[in-house]
This record gives sequence, C-alpha cells and structure tokens, in this order.
Amino acid sequence: MKFPFIPALLLSLGIAFSVQAQEAPVVRMYAFNNGVVVGLDPALFNFKREEVAETDFVVTSELIVHPKGVLLWEAGAAPDSELPANGLLYVEGAVVVGKTLESQLASVGYSYDDIDFFAMSHLHSDHNGNANSLGGARWIVQKADRDMMFSGEEVRIMVPANFAALKDADTILLDNEDYDVFGDGSVRIISAPGHTPGHQVLLVNLAGYGPVLLGGDLYHYPEEITTGRTPTFEYDPPTSAASRAKIQQLLKDTGAQLWIGHDKPTHQKLKFAPEYYE
Repeated sequence: MKFPFIPALLLSLGIAFSVQAQEAPVVRMYAFNNGVVVGLDPALFNFKREEVAETDFVVTSELIVHPKGVLLWEAGAAPDSELPANGLLYVEGAVVVGKTLESQLASVGYSYDDIDFFAMSHLHSDHNGNANSLGGARWIVQKADRDMMFSGEEVRIMVPANFAALKDADTILLDNEDYDVFGDGSVRIISAPGHTPGHQVLLVNLAGYGPVLLGGDLYHYPEEITTGRTPTFEYDPPTSAASRAKIQQLLKDTGAQLWIGHDKPTHQKLKFAPEYYE
C-alpha cells in the first residue's frame, strides 16, 4: 500500500528524503561531412552577393545513436558509388565530395545495415544521395514529400534514381505531423513544410551539450532569418513563413541551437566524426 502523504509528513518533521528521478537516455550524435556545393549564385535565394557572408554550402548528415535504435538523418549529395565526385552538377554549382558516407559510418563502427531509422529533411537530391542504401531501415517521411517523390513528375533538384529503393521500404508515413522517434522526447521530427510540401526538421536533446535543431533547408543562409527571403524555387513561400515562425518559437521554448543545414560558417565551428556530441 502506498502512502502519498508520507513525503509531506517527513518534510514537516525536518526529515530529508529523496525521490530518484528517471534518468534521461544517453543520446550520441555524430556529424558527417558530405561535401561542399561551390559556385552557387545567391540570386537563386533572392540575395545579392554582398548581402551574404558566404556563398558556398556544406552538405552534412547526422547519425543519432539512442539506446532503442540508430537514426540516420540525411544521406548526402551523391551516391557513394559515384565518388570521387569532382564536379557533379547541382543547380548552378557543383558538389565536391571527398569521403563516402559509408566510410564515415565505418569510422564510428556502423554500416548502412546497422541503421534502424532513416529520415531526411526533404526530397531534394543533395539530401538523399545514398537513400538506396537505406532501403532496409524504417523510413520516416511526410506523406506530401513521398507522394511527390513517386508521382512520376519531373521535379527540380530531385533525382528519383537516388531513392528508388525507398518505395518498398518499411515506412512511417506522417501527414504534416511531428513524430517522437524513440517515444521519450529525446529525438523528435518536426513538420516544417514550405521549402517542399513535406519538409521536416529534427530536434535532438543531448544531455550534456544541450538541444540541437537540425534545420534542413528551412533556411539556407542565416540572412534569411532576418530578411524573411526564400529561394526562387521555394515550393510554397507563405507556408515556409509559417513554418519558420513555428520553429523560431520552438527554439525559444527549448533553448535549442539551430544548425542551418547548408551554412558553412556554422559547420566550421562544429566537430565531425569520429568526434561526437552527447
């Protein structure tokens, strides 16, 4: 039999007691460098050259290791089989990739077969280069993006051959929904449509380092935050504005750091695998 009044009684008598809090899961995050996009014209993003600090983009992915499973976020700009990739065409520029994603996973003791969950921010080709290697993982995707990916339509910055294996993958299909990947609040997919119809971001709560928001292409340049500008190829700018407002509020509520997915200055300050955050 439980006596809920006992802690209050003990306190009233000046007797100390303790209640053991449930420990947060130990979550570890590795960042992988999947190349640099060079030669982009800022006009694609409605900026003049002098209005942005850096024009080149980085391409990254992150491996989140949780006691209940392993999640890979993003899959690089080019299939490993196409490396070395000096000059793969990407919009107005070129992707220069120095290391395969497979080799970077191996450097921290993992392979594609070890991935339990796979998610990417959106359908553009610089985020799903190795998606075909993740066909055995559970794919977490917003329905609107998946529908476009397999619509048969020609979509700018989308290469269907890169993700064909996902069509028959075990899929967690979301409908403009947020999703708690491991059920404990430590790793959450947040719906943030607009850049594409099913764009999403990832919030990772790291016990020591603090919360991090992996922003995908919600923004490309930090200057977009203050100006409100969106790329010329944005799927739905008004919806993007609403998603940005939602995420800015989330950042305030959680105190999370925003890692803008392509921002080179942001990632020059970070550490990459085999180092990690937890």
